[in-house]
Amino acid sequence: MSNFLFNDIIHYPIYMVERAGVCGGVLVAISLLPDYCCGSIYEVAPEKLRALGVTLLLADLDNTLVSYDEALPSERLRAYVKELQQTGVDLFLLSNSRKPVRPKRFAEALDIPYLGHAGKPKTGGYKTAMERMNRTAAETMMVGDQVFTDVLGAKRAGVRVILLRPIRLAGNPGRYLRYGVEMPMRLIRRRRTL
Repeated sequence: MSNFLFNDIIHYPIYMVERAGVCGGVLVAISLLPDYCCGSIYEVAPEKLRALGVTLLLADLDNTLVSYDEALPSERLRAYVKELQQTGVDLFLLSNSRKPVRPKRFAEALDIPYLGHAGKPKTGGYKTAMERMNRTAAETMMVGDQVFTDVLGAKRAGVRVILLRPIRLAGNPGRYLRYGVEMPMRLIRRRRTL
């Protein structure tokens, strides 16, 4: 417990993991707080990303770019991706979808690279995406709608993260519970927008 302050534990949501063999078996604290919060992907201004040194934006698919029931990108999303590219920011789809066709079809429609079944919050998907795009964590930012996959995985990979309001909660009752548990992290960072 001497590796971090009790004050940090009391005032901030912290995910602690025992890393046997890594870090000498000490507790490693990883914050669940996103760096920024926005209402939707369209509030993430490409110029502001570039001003922060970001040239690679990793994006979750479901409830981040589109709702679960949308198969293809909207014209508005296509225009946003074009704006990102014109600003010098590449979009990379990083999805946990277990349906291999969904992220592939969606990414191909936008002509962007993707990794399906990424295994977030494990760091492998983040690292693979950065390696494929020849970018460092400092040049990368993640955007997603879930604290325990998108935010946690990005923080573990050393990547800054923007937490979005989910597009739609309807359907799975488990989503309501999950987002309810995530609410403190959203409230703490709600004023930190891009």
